[in-house]
Amino acid sequence: MNYVTLNNGIQMPMVGYGVFEIPTEQTARCVFDALETGYRLIDTAQAYYNEKEVGDGIQRGIQELGIRREDIFLTTKVWVTEFGYEKTKASVEESLRKLQTDYLDLVLIHQCLSDYYGAYRALEDLYDEGKIRAIGISNFSAERMADIATFNRILPAVNQVETHLFWQQYELHEWMEKYNIQHEAWGPLAQHRLKEVLESPIVKHIAAAHGKTPAQVALRQHVQRDIVAIPKSTHKDRMQENLDIFDFELTADEMEQFKTLDENRSMWAAYDDPMIVQYAMAED
Repeated sequence: MNYVTLNNGIQMPMVGYGVFEIPTEQTARCVFDALETGYRLIDTAQAYYNEKEVGDGIQRGIQELGIRREDIFLTTKVWVTEFGYEKTKASVEESLRKLQTDYLDLVLIHQCLSDYYGAYRALEDLYDEGKIRAIGISNFSAERMADIATFNRILPAVNQVETHLFWQQYELHEWMEKYNIQHEAWGPLAQHRLKEVLESPIVKHIAAAHGKTPAQVALRQHVQRDIVAIPKSTHKDRMQENLDIFDFELTADEMEQFKTLDENRSMWAAYDDPMIVQYAMAED
């Protein structure tokens, strides 16, 4: 596993395991399988409604596999309905209880909506208290990211945003580099457009050249751009496949070929689309 060093000095795995939309009854088993496969970054969120099951899977991994808690990089995200200083602090305490841990490695503000300033300042104080090792943001545009980075005490360590072959986020990535904020990709295999990734002639040609699968070269493209990726799967063999991307390197020409697939737009809704608010409240 390769690691990246965040702006506060802690290390984060370059590839992790995401649990978005994994059925609750499968989550604990999937997290255990991911840990057994070699994943050390586990990504969840309050809005995924599976924090307890993630905690169950981690506890099983600690007990049966002998993995130390300090070797697991555990991320959760505060949802919009829990924004505001006091509500956010209370919600993180609840996440700690559900995840069965006394600290979190990374906590993100899930959307730049509602009182996210109050939420962020709560995370700053929880960071000072040692309950969070790093704080960050998710789904923040370059403008909102610059705002929160400039007018708060602690610089966000991570901005987790939709990033995949159809929206490669080059402009936002440049702004993250300027602010020394780590780019993390959710949906790195394009979620419901996965089949398009796997069947793309460009992706298949590059995969064949390296003796790898289309999914592996798609994920490798993220890693070579210094982007943390959190693919998901409920199948252990695919978990292993998604992790097995550190024994080859894409050429400069292949990276340029991948750029031709970039549509430069979200699969869902752009950050400045008012429908984002409707989507967020539908999750409540």
